[in-house]
Amino acid sequence: MNDRQARLRRLPSVDALLAHSAMRDLARAYGREPVADAIRAQLAAIRREILETGQPGISEESLRKRIEESLRQQHRPTLRPVINATGVIIHTNLGRAPLSVSAREAIFAVACAYNSLEFNLETGARGSRQTHARRLLRDLTGAEDALVVNNNASALILILSALAKGREVIISRGQLVEIGGGFRIPAIMRESGAALVEVGTTNRTRIADYKAALTDDSSMLLRVHTSNFKQIGFVQQPTLEQLTALAHARGLLAVDDLGSGSLIDTALFGLEHEPMIQESVAAGVDLVCFSGDKLLGGPQAGIIVGKAEALAPLKRHPLARAMRVDKLTYAALIATLEHYRRGDALERIPVWRMVACPLDDIKRRAADWAAHVDGAVVSGESTLGGGSLPGAALPTALLAIHSAAPNRTLEQLRAADPPVIARIADGRVLLDPRTVLPEQEAALLAALKAID
Repeated sequence: MNDRQARLRRLPSVDALLAHSAMRDLARAYGREPVADAIRAQLAAIRREILETGQPGISEESLRKRIEESLRQQHRPTLRPVINATGVIIHTNLGRAPLSVSAREAIFAVACAYNSLEFNLETGARGSRQTHARRLLRDLTGAEDALVVNNNASALILILSALAKGREVIISRGQLVEIGGGFRIPAIMRESGAALVEVGTTNRTRIADYKAALTDDSSMLLRVHTSNFKQIGFVQQPTLEQLTALAHARGLLAVDDLGSGSLIDTALFGLEHEPMIQESVAAGVDLVCFSGDKLLGGPQAGIIVGKAEALAPLKRHPLARAMRVDKLTYAALIATLEHYRRGDALERIPVWRMVACPLDDIKRRAADWAAHVDGAVVSGESTLGGGSLPGAALPTALLAIHSAAPNRTLEQLRAADPPVIARIADGRVLLDPRTVLPEQEAALLAALKAID
């Protein structure tokens, strides 16, 4: 018997390994068959290593560790918390807006018990989930009524299906946007059954273009805010007040799709002014729709506010049930809206806390990080992201890591627990403190120290 065969014979059997207390613990965590499959796979790999490379045998303790690690990797969730060090505040690929502490606590409280989702505590009769966020949305926006669905694309489809199916909706050619993932406003409108009528040109549309397009089949004038791109130069669009006045003079509806939508003026932070929800309501439009998980800083949702008469058909429409949100979304949304009511959104909502963060604080954090890694503090820019204020940026301080293999460094950071998502520019790995949550900083520093 040669040496390799001897090492093979010393390997424990599947049954012997399964009988070990450590493997029994793993079986309780993952199930007996998955553990047995992992044992077989690791034994097969070790046999190949011995036969093909002459690698020495492995101790049973080391083998058990390999089995445990393989199970951990195999059963690790694909949806995991990460550290966003990219500097993109509303990062669509990273889940957009992180929730405030109050929103997380509200989710936990509602998830852990029965709740009053559709139960009226005053009358003891069945209630409506649509009531829960209505008062806050009305108070914060000045609208008569409100409705919450699962995202803003759903909100637009519901509006068009309930109010314009089989009729014409007039929109400027310059507003036929693609909203990400290949989804386009014209396609959404076709799915609703509304007839799209394009007016004006890509760069210039006048109120006269809308007037010229009106027919007996017209039902709605729709503005779609171009929140994910910007036109400059020889451009023109009528004001929302002009659109609303024309629509109402002809007995039509005026609808404003804000996309992101904000309750706080972004100009306060040196950014361009992002259209605010309150402004659209004040302009007299019938309905305004916007996202809950972008500049609002809450959970994914599509929020519709406006006149009660226009909202009533939406609430009765069959799609409203298909698009409704669950108890956890309502819990997080209400807690988020409460921050605006109390006036502490800039301090409590992570998105706004990041936007408002003083540059000196960011520089200090970047300098602290630089002390743990071969890097330097450099100037840079953070962006809002999430289809908000394209091209707009906030000054920031970045940790620039000196690395001979930047892509390898990114891989190591992504392999950390939790993964750290950074970026490369000019051959350097860059990390932006603005988008790293304070409670994640210790994990970030551990990941930086582990870089080889």
